Amino acid sequence: MTVSTTLPTGHRRVLTLALPMTLANVTTPLLGFVGAAVIGRLGDAALLGAIALGAVVFDALFWSFGSLRMATAGLTAQAVGAGDTAETDRTLARALAAGGLAGLIIVLLQWPIGQAAFAVSGASPAVQAALASYFVIRILSAPFVLANYALLGSILGRGRTDLGLVIQVAINLINIALTLALVLGADLGIAGAALAALGAEAAGLVLGLFVVTRLGSRPFRVPLAEIRDGAALRRTLSVNLDVIVRTLAIIAAIVLFSALGARQGDVTLAANAVLWNLFMIGGFFLDGFATAAETLCGQAVGARDAAAFRASASLSLRWCLGFGLVVSLLALAGGGTFIDLVTTNAAVREAARATLPLAALAPVTAAAAFAYDGIFIGATWTRAMRNLMLLAFAVFAAALGIVEVMGLGNPGLWIAFLVFLGARGMSQGVAFPGLVRRTFPASA
Repeated sequence: MTVSTTLPTGHRRVLTLALPMTLANVTTPLLGFVGAAVIGRLGDAALLGAIALGAVVFDALFWSFGSLRMATAGLTAQAVGAGDTAETDRTLARALAAGGLAGLIIVLLQWPIGQAAFAVSGASPAVQAALASYFVIRILSAPFVLANYALLGSILGRGRTDLGLVIQVAINLINIALTLALVLGADLGIAGAALAALGAEAAGLVLGLFVVTRLGSRPFRVPLAEIRDGAALRRTLSVNLDVIVRTLAIIAAIVLFSALGARQGDVTLAANAVLWNLFMIGGFFLDGFATAAETLCGQAVGARDAAAFRASASLSLRWCLGFGLVVSLLALAGGGTFIDLVTTNAAVREAARATLPLAALAPVTAAAAFAYDGIFIGATWTRAMRNLMLLAFAVFAAALGIVEVMGLGNPGLWIAFLVFLGARGMSQGVAFPGLVRRTFPASA
């Protein structure tokens, strides 16, 4: 028996959800560029190094809690699909409480977090001194950042990626404006950049709360007893922990990739950094379609609509694969020009061009993994996603060992990374039919 499709699906629906988040993702590198350019005008190399290092530290710290956005989006989408507005509010209330509490814990633990970050960075004393000035202010934004993750997840789970775009762009534009005003206008230096980030996240929280209120949510009216409901909290915690483990595995793979590239010399490290940026540009597009899959598949699960779920999953997968192929072809055709724009070093250009054909394959190889991540998060198949990610990491480690024995150098490193990306998508694809049957037993 096949359940009839009652939810809106189709190519237009996928694009309507995916493209706003793609645009939101594209604005993020602009923020980093403006911040570096403004600090760079102060003429102190240590300050420029500190702002770059600070961005890495806080990206890694906050990205580790990205599960809050993804888990909230999946659970919200299911509540929306089921037509349960009360559960939509309860999900948001729990996410806001979790984000605020986690953010406060980060602030309280700022000394050990800072010491660990400084130790790992290996930066010069001048850079570390400047970074400390930035760190003690920027860390105060943690409760706002994590609460914004919860709000964004709630908004995306409702299928309002257009509003998600507005909030993300607003936060970035406010950050840019405050950075210009505080660093150059008020002459506050790197502390001004940190205050700008803090102010932008606080403003984003106010805007996000206004948006969800206009959408009809009243998360602060949810009784405390419902927020503390044992079964609901266990499910929320389980989903978040699964996604955290999955995210940490991705971070570990990226760190391992970067570290092994660094062992091959500064030229290889720089060349890989250039090629990695090329891959990340493709990731902006793929992540938009993953977000669309979260919303569409989550709402279909909530509505118990098997046909809509299969249609949404199929469309998301096809769009991801199509865009991945286009981006890979563009990278192959225009990658040389991109390399020349990013670096003027002849040795780095040569090393990057030598590995470009392999790096250009990364977007299309990663496409299935991006799509299935969105599908799995929307369906809250997070335990399976976690386990399959750990399996893919083990495959990656084995591939690294093989290419090391074969002496393939940097091309071997990229081959192992492609194996990692492919193993993620393939393993999820194999598990997909069984998970669908378990979720929709009546339609098996």
